[in-house]
Amino acid sequence: MKKFLLLFFFAPFFAKAQFTITNSSTTSLVELRNGTWPLDLQKIIKDTDTCYVLQFRDQQVTNDVNMATLRFGNLEQLRYFQKGLMALKAGNTGDVANYKTYTLKRVDVKKEGDMRRGVWYTIVCGDGPVTNFQQTDADKMIAAIKPL
Repeated sequence: MKKFLLLFFFAPFFAKAQFTITNSSTTSLVELRNGTWPLDLQKIIKDTDTCYVLQFRDQQVTNDVNMATLRFGNLEQLRYFQKGLMALKAGNTGDVANYKTYTLKRVDVKKEGDMRRGVWYTIVCGDGPVTNFQQTDADKMIAAIKPL
């Protein structure tokens, strides 16, 4: 009975040691779109680890909201994304930048009656989610990544 009481007394101390509180902070580097089709580049800091994510709504699913996240494990991976955007900006329609977990593609769109071409980028993640954005959004992402 005494052992049971001792165990009952020390149990909260043992249980507390198994859980740790982590401080994390999420900062939006650039919010390109909000509303129905959000697109947001964020920086997430957890203790000593920092990662970057591009959050977006999967455009393959139109009748439901399916949010997807493209994760960049460190600043170096985010810079490779930036270099891909800059290389595609100088490229032509149909150019593709293949990465391990996603693909970035440039598509030039010409509207009927408009002489200008609009440049769009499509991201296809390895596990399926898709989103697209215009050249102005790509320029904002490039500018947001540059000072990091």
